[in-house]
Amino acid sequence: MPQPRKRFAQHWLRSETALNQIIQAANLKTSDRLLEIGPGTGILTRRLLPLVSSVLAVELDRDLCKKLVKSLGNYDNFLLLQGDILKLNIAIEAKDFPKFLPVNKVVANIPYNITSPILEKLLGRVSSPQHPSYELIVLLIQKEVAQRIVATPGNKSYGALSIKMQYLAECNYIFDVPSKAFYPPPKVDSAVITFRPRSLLNSALNSKHLETLINLGFSNRRKMLRNNLKSLIDSDRLTEFLTEIDLDHQVRAENLDLNQWIALSNHFSQ
Repeated sequence: MPQPRKRFAQHWLRSETALNQIIQAANLKTSDRLLEIGPGTGILTRRLLPLVSSVLAVELDRDLCKKLVKSLGNYDNFLLLQGDILKLNIAIEAKDFPKFLPVNKVVANIPYNITSPILEKLLGRVSSPQHPSYELIVLLIQKEVAQRIVATPGNKSYGALSIKMQYLAECNYIFDVPSKAFYPPPKVDSAVITFRPRSLLNSALNSKHLETLINLGFSNRRKMLRNNLKSLIDSDRLTEFLTEIDLDHQVRAENLDLNQWIALSNHFSQ
């Protein structure tokens, strides 16, 4: 097993239980075309290849790419791209290999230090969702971040990330993965989470406005919502709207659920 590199935030997953649970969560079909981000040593890739039509993997580490070519190069349904997933345009890079496109699912153990930009790459933003969207995304990420993504109003983990991710996708917390499941063990525990991108046809009338409201609303969690939004919405008008939807005028951002945020945005973007 190659030595993990700190600069690439590499931690090799070695738990058979976790690997099997990831595959189960992906609900794989023989017609699936997968994207795997950071295949590392190929321990997950090797299990995926016999189950699907193809696996397109993106790996930043050049030395690992050489090892992956040696160990998995004999699979005709395996395509490896060397590069930064945040900078690569998959459709352009793989255009000469049509059997690997379009990718319909993502399965990955991603570097935790770039979780947010990877989520944006895969799902887009509230103001500009990824299109076309993936059918299913299965990610192994830091447990604390997974908890924030699926949190609901009243939970201390609930925040702007929760609303944004839940607006873009149906998010499900699948299972915990302890640090001892990796080599070397990271300082934090992990979790597997799935995303099923939503159809946004009946959501916010102005998604850019909704994104602005969410960012402003959570800019200071200790302040009441009306104070955080006063630069955009008159306090009296906001109080009137909150009363209409049975919310106290002293609510904070974390007291509103996703549908209430959408209603708020729709009401004041007309």
